[in-house]
Amino acid sequence: MEQRIVQANGLSFGALTCGDDGPLALCLHGFPDSAHTFRHLLPALADAGYRAVAPWLRGYAPTDIPADGDFSLTALAADANELHEALGGDGDAVLVGHDWGAMTSYVAAATDAARWRRVVTMAVPPPKTAAGAFLDYAQLKRSFYIFLFQTPLAGLVGMNDLSFIDGLRRDWSPSYDGTEDLAHVKDALRDPANLMAAIGYYRAMFAASGGGAGDNVPPQPTRYLHGEADGAFGIAGVAGALEELSAGSSVEILPDVGHFLHLERPDVVNRLVLEWLTTS
Repeated sequence: MEQRIVQANGLSFGALTCGDDGPLALCLHGFPDSAHTFRHLLPALADAGYRAVAPWLRGYAPTDIPADGDFSLTALAADANELHEALGGDGDAVLVGHDWGAMTSYVAAATDAARWRRVVTMAVPPPKTAAGAFLDYAQLKRSFYIFLFQTPLAGLVGMNDLSFIDGLRRDWSPSYDGTEDLAHVKDALRDPANLMAAIGYYRAMFAASGGGAGDNVPPQPTRYLHGEADGAFGIAGVAGALEELSAGSSVEILPDVGHFLHLERPDVVNRLVLEWLTTS
């Protein structure tokens, strides 16, 4: 893998890349995470003939913090589609997203469908399914941090070398030792400005615009992957996801796996991703 800078949508994006030829495979991370979360998937995509690129999302160092402070899903989706343009993508490009990357992928693929042939999302189901899950008391408890982030206390997340993030990741994937990943996450968020940018994603959810998600569902065939033991988004909230996705889509539940399923079981997730993307 190599690290490079890509200019797109008025921002300078840091990105990890793997593979020089073939269709673009854009991989979008979530919170609290970094481009390194795809360190297992990028080489597998390159071996399968893709140009695999994983950018740090807007506000995550080394990517720029947008001057306008816009962290809506509309802006995130525009980033993805403009990265497609900047990276020379065509109609054979594919999109892979985890967590916020999944939410971004739904909107990007729906609003500019001609850019993306197939989509894989992980850990957050499509919009209506995800919204419905918040009617459940257990899910509201899991999502306490979202409501904390709306308050002035959000800045406390940066205390004790971001130990709050250690706790979130441990709760979300309790059987996974994410020490290596945490180091990269903290590099991306240690500066208070970057941390507040990441928190800004959650504040945009409650903005008057609704964050830009709407009812966007990709018209492309989409494979959705979810860990049965996900501590961030409970498995009960995934019911109905397949009915919301387009015809020919797929939902796969991985047993005994948490939120960071692509890191916990890269062998399984890589196989499921490549199987889907290489299907005509």
